[in-house]
Amino acid sequence: MFLTRLLDARPARAIPTQCAVCHDWDRDRICEACRTRFMAAVPRCLRCALRVPEGVRTCGACLTDPPAQDGALAAMDYGHPWDRLIGQFKFNAALDLAASLANSVENAWRTSGGTKPDLIVPVPLSDRRLRDRGFNQSWEIARRVAVRIGCLADAGLVLRIKDTPHQLAFPVEKRAANVKGAFAIEPRRVAEVRGKVIAILDDVMTTGATAAELARVLRQAGAAQVHAWVVARTPTPGG
Repeated sequence: MFLTRLLDARPARAIPTQCAVCHDWDRDRICEACRTRFMAAVPRCLRCALRVPEGVRTCGACLTDPPAQDGALAAMDYGHPWDRLIGQFKFNAALDLAASLANSVENAWRTSGGTKPDLIVPVPLSDRRLRDRGFNQSWEIARRVAVRIGCLADAGLVLRIKDTPHQLAFPVEKRAANVKGAFAIEPRRVAEVRGKVIAILDDVMTTGATAAELARVLRQAGAAQVHAWVVARTPTPGG
């Protein structure tokens, strides 16, 4: 069982570093000026986290075909400079970015005024992909967010039982089928899900297929609510 209530590993006095975006000196890997410029809060659909016009709470697609999760939030759109930074974090082990990315999710949650979850679970990787990458990028963010907002994070509750190809290998309309049956609750721990408010955490949401499949599994196990939290949300084409 991987549970964390550990204090964040940030030093008491932050050491100056260069911003990963503009390379100016700051105390964080993403400086305040770049956060203000590239991470401004925008209205988002409360169910899928896509951008919506001011005053709209739920997009038309979610009204006509509600997603499996009860809610969703995203810290920013997946675009410049976040596509580059998330790619470095995920594929080049730029773990120095984990704290700043976690901070962005925490800020998005506080801005949303949403309910604090009982538990944050990262999207699990297959054993093969975890061996290849050396870490689960979603867990690195999830455990830090949990510390910041004061809840548990657990990397062992939800298992990936099918080693599916990466979602990017499939066209949009086939991604739901790719992750169908890919996840399961650890059999000895199903009771821990019942009645809980659970946040699924991932780095990027594109179609929402992964979040929907995980939400389905958690709701089937008795979760009271399931929310999808991501660092970045891929905008709709032309959006």
